[in-house]
Amino acid sequence: MPPIRTKICGITRPQDAAAAAQLGADAVGLVFYPRSKRSIQPAQAQAVIRALPPFCSAVGLFVNETAAHIREILAQVPLDILQFHGDEPPDFCRQFARPYLKAIRVRQTADILAALRDYPDARALLFDAHVDGTYGGTGQTFDWTLLPPDLGARWILSGGLDAANITNALRKTRAPAADVSSGVESAPGIKSHEKMAAFLAACRAFQAA
Repeated sequence: MPPIRTKICGITRPQDAAAAAQLGADAVGLVFYPRSKRSIQPAQAQAVIRALPPFCSAVGLFVNETAAHIREILAQVPLDILQFHGDEPPDFCRQFARPYLKAIRVRQTADILAALRDYPDARALLFDAHVDGTYGGTGQTFDWTLLPPDLGARWILSGGLDAANITNALRKTRAPAADVSSGVESAPGIKSHEKMAAFLAACRAFQAA
């Protein structure tokens, strides 16, 4: 079985980014959404990225942001991948000469099928819980039975994951990748190195079983 790819999202401190990479995360997420408790400024983001080793990707998360502001961020912060977590249409997502992830807040299977049709060039689709008025980081799961079979390898499970439920989540969904934020925190934006270690170890153990 291929390794479960993992991303620790909502990183705000260089020491947490370094720990996530050392513990085996494939990517860290930096939130450029002012209303988020995990929002980060460009200078902070630069420091976080400097703490990353080679081959650990930096993902920048945006929510219904203007193209001009995204370009301002890209001019200052060397992001590898963009993650769009709002209502951005496909043409908007693909204009920045970067691979992109498109987050889908799942209410029904039709949301997933529409995203598969509308974002064929996304590096991956990220399926998250739908909570009115909130874009990610809610700590809530969605109904995994809504996931259609045979989704392939270009999707990410998100929403309410932690070390306690990730094994069951992977068993039920067969997700190729997992994204975690609040489930590995001691406070919003402050990652618990112990919780990150437990989460990533559970992902490795599932893959090895």
